Amino acid sequence: MSHLTRTSMWQLCVLILSLAFCARLASAHGGVVEEDDRCVIKISYLKAHFKVYQPQLSGHDDFCEDLPVAAETVFVMEYLHDEMARVPVDFRIIRNVTGKGRFARWSDISAISDLDEVTVFYQEPIIEPHVFTVIHDFKETGDYVGIVTATTGNSDRLHIAVFPFEVGFTGLGYWPFFVGLLLLIQVQYLFMSGRIARWRAERKARKPELKVIQGGNDAH
Repeated sequence: MSHLTRTSMWQLCVLILSLAFCARLASAHGGVVEEDDRCVIKISYLKAHFKVYQPQLSGHDDFCEDLPVAAETVFVMEYLHDEMARVPVDFRIIRNVTGKGRFARWSDISAISDLDEVTVFYQEPIIEPHVFTVIHDFKETGDYVGIVTATTGNSDRLHIAVFPFEVGFTGLGYWPFFVGLLLLIQVQYLFMSGRIARWRAERKARKPELKVIQGGNDAH
């Protein structure tokens, strides 16, 4: 296998790993995604702008998911589909006991034997025109999961959005992994392109050769 082929294969492997990482990173956001610099919650095909406020802490500044402290929190959904203004919507927050962290999905939630036991907040289904708002005062930091359900048709079609989030979030999230991946790509490029080998060869060539001169004692 030629040097070029080995380089191409290595770059392909890194590209595949990068795409897999990015896909997994995106899936970590669950039903809440970022579109045009705005947070959007996807409840099946139904969409709404999603904003979270902690007015006592940050005033009118909004968050997408993770919250810095345990405090009174306002969740707001501004409907992007007129249908949502005509159907019952409920909102539930549970402690994240799935063991899946940010990758918890509805299948993990539905496997919980007693959902009420881990529920910290529940807004029963209501019909709200245009804007849906709920308020919950978090007492503890930790990992939580938000669950939004919209019932359409003859009350037999459920559309569900699940979004894991953290209260008391102070970490760097996935940035260290992303930066590490970029460094890995750069290092492999320098190595496989031969630049590191050339740099070492040039450094060795510039290094002065030390010569040992042996001399006898002066005669007296």
